[in-house]
Amino acid sequence: MAINKLHDEFHTLDMERGWQLPEGYDPASGAQELVLAGSLDTVNKAGSRTRLLRLPGGLFTKKPFVHDYWEEVFLVEGDLTVGNDENGHGGTPFKGYTYAVRPPGAYHGPFKSEKGCVLLETHYFDPA
Repeated sequence: MAINKLHDEFHTLDMERGWQLPEGYDPASGAQELVLAGSLDTVNKAGSRTRLLRLPGGLFTKKPFVHDYWEEVFLVEGDLTVGNDENGHGGTPFKGYTYAVRPPGAYHGPFKSEKGCVLLETHYFDPA
Protein backbone atom coordinates (compact mmCIF):
# COMPACT_ATOMS: atom_id res chain seq x y z
CA MET A 1 0.00 0.00 0.00
CA ALA A 2 1.43 3.36 -1.02
CA ILE A 3 1.47 6.44 1.16
CA ASN A 4 -0.71 9.13 -0.42
CA LYS A 5 1.51 12.12 0.33
CA LEU A 6 3.37 14.24 -2.17
CA HIS A 7 6.98 15.31 -1.87
CA ASP A 8 6.73 18.81 -0.39
CA GLU A 9 9.87 20.67 0.71
CA PHE A 10 10.00 23.28 3.46
CA HIS A 11 7.66 26.18 2.84
CA THR A 12 5.96 28.80 4.97
CA LEU A 13 2.43 27.89 6.02
CA ASP A 14 -0.37 30.40 5.75
CA MET A 15 -1.67 30.25 9.31
CA GLU A 16 -4.64 32.50 8.45
CA ARG A 17 -6.24 30.61 5.53
CA GLY A 18 -7.40 27.11 4.75
CA TRP A 19 -8.64 26.15 8.22
CA GLN A 20 -11.88 24.15 8.41
CA LEU A 21 -14.11 22.43 10.94
CA PRO A 22 -12.69 19.00 11.85
CA GLU A 23 -14.96 15.99 11.65
CA GLY A 24 -16.57 15.18 15.00
CA TYR A 25 -16.50 18.75 16.38
CA ASP A 26 -19.51 21.02 16.91
CA PRO A 27 -19.42 24.01 14.52
CA ALA A 28 -19.85 26.34 17.51
CA SER A 29 -16.77 24.87 19.24
CA GLY A 30 -14.26 26.99 17.34
CA ALA A 31 -12.06 23.93 16.66
CA GLN A 32 -10.20 24.13 13.35
CA GLU A 33 -7.97 21.88 11.28
CA LEU A 34 -5.43 22.67 8.61
CA VAL A 35 -4.53 19.62 6.53
CA LEU A 36 -0.83 19.76 5.69
CA ALA A 37 -0.44 16.57 3.64
CA GLY A 38 -2.34 13.53 2.44
CA SER A 39 -5.93 12.53 2.95
CA LEU A 40 -7.71 10.01 5.11
CA ASP A 41 -10.50 7.90 3.60
CA THR A 42 -12.42 6.67 6.64
CA VAL A 43 -15.02 4.86 4.52
CA ASN A 44 -12.50 2.65 2.69
CA LYS A 45 -10.04 2.66 5.60
CA ALA A 46 -7.16 3.94 3.52
CA GLY A 47 -4.68 6.77 3.38
CA SER A 48 -2.85 9.00 5.79
CA ARG A 49 -3.15 12.62 6.83
CA THR A 50 -0.99 15.13 8.66
CA ARG A 51 -2.81 18.13 10.09
CA LEU A 52 -2.69 20.94 12.58
CA LEU A 53 -5.59 20.98 15.01
CA ARG A 54 -6.26 24.30 16.72
CA LEU A 55 -8.49 24.37 19.79
CA PRO A 56 -9.58 27.71 21.23
CA GLY A 57 -9.35 28.58 24.92
CA GLY A 58 -12.37 27.38 26.86
CA LEU A 59 -13.19 24.50 24.49
CA PHE A 60 -13.99 21.15 26.05
CA THR A 61 -15.38 17.96 24.57
CA LYS A 62 -17.88 15.85 26.50
CA LYS A 63 -17.26 12.28 25.35
CA PRO A 64 -14.22 10.16 24.53
CA PHE A 65 -13.14 9.77 20.91
CA VAL A 66 -12.46 6.41 19.21
CA HIS A 67 -11.52 5.69 15.61
CA ASP A 68 -10.22 2.83 13.50
CA TYR A 69 -6.91 4.42 12.45
CA TRP A 70 -3.60 5.13 14.15
CA GLU A 71 -3.11 8.58 15.60
CA GLU A 72 0.07 10.38 16.64
CA VAL A 73 -0.34 13.71 18.42
CA PHE A 74 2.27 16.30 19.36
CA LEU A 75 1.20 19.27 21.49
CA VAL A 76 3.07 22.12 19.80
CA GLU A 77 1.89 24.99 21.96
CA GLY A 78 -0.67 25.88 24.60
CA ASP A 79 -2.39 23.66 27.12
CA LEU A 80 -4.42 20.48 26.79
CA THR A 81 -6.20 18.59 29.55
CA VAL A 82 -7.08 14.95 28.92
CA GLY A 83 -9.88 13.09 30.70
CA ASN A 84 -12.22 15.85 31.82
CA ASP A 85 -15.87 15.09 32.61
CA GLU A 86 -18.91 16.20 30.59
CA ASN A 87 -18.87 19.57 32.37
CA GLY A 88 -15.21 20.24 31.55
CA HIS A 89 -13.94 19.49 35.07
CA GLY A 90 -10.96 17.35 36.06
CA GLY A 91 -8.47 15.52 33.88
CA THR A 92 -4.69 15.60 33.54
CA PRO A 93 -3.19 18.86 32.21
CA PHE A 94 -0.31 18.96 29.72
CA LYS A 95 1.76 21.79 28.22
CA GLY A 96 3.64 22.05 24.90
CA TYR A 97 6.08 19.37 23.76
CA THR A 98 4.08 16.36 24.85
CA TYR A 99 3.29 13.41 22.61
CA ALA A 100 0.81 10.54 22.32
CA VAL A 101 0.43 7.60 19.94
CA ARG A 102 -2.82 5.64 19.84
CA PRO A 103 -3.64 2.41 18.02
CA PRO A 104 -6.97 1.89 16.27
CA GLY A 105 -9.85 1.38 18.72
CA ALA A 106 -8.22 3.24 21.63
CA TYR A 107 -10.66 5.45 23.51
CA HIS A 108 -9.14 8.86 24.35
CA GLY A 109 -10.34 12.15 25.76
CA PRO A 110 -12.48 14.00 26.42
CA PHE A 111 -10.24 17.05 26.03
CA LYS A 112 -10.22 20.66 27.10
CA SER A 113 -7.96 23.65 26.69
CA GLU A 114 -7.98 26.58 29.10
CA LYS A 115 -6.07 29.07 26.91
CA GLY A 116 -6.03 27.28 23.55
CA CYS A 117 -3.56 24.96 21.85
CA VAL A 118 -2.16 23.74 18.56
CA LEU A 119 -1.63 20.02 17.96
CA LEU A 120 0.31 18.37 15.12
CA GLU A 121 -1.47 15.11 14.27
CA THR A 122 -0.74 12.24 11.91
CA HIS A 123 -3.50 9.73 11.15
CA TYR A 124 -3.05 6.52 9.16
CA PHE A 125 -4.50 3.06 8.59
CA ASP A 126 -2.50 -0.13 8.91
CA PRO A 127 -1.26 -1.30 5.51
CA ALA A 128 -3.40 -4.08 4.04
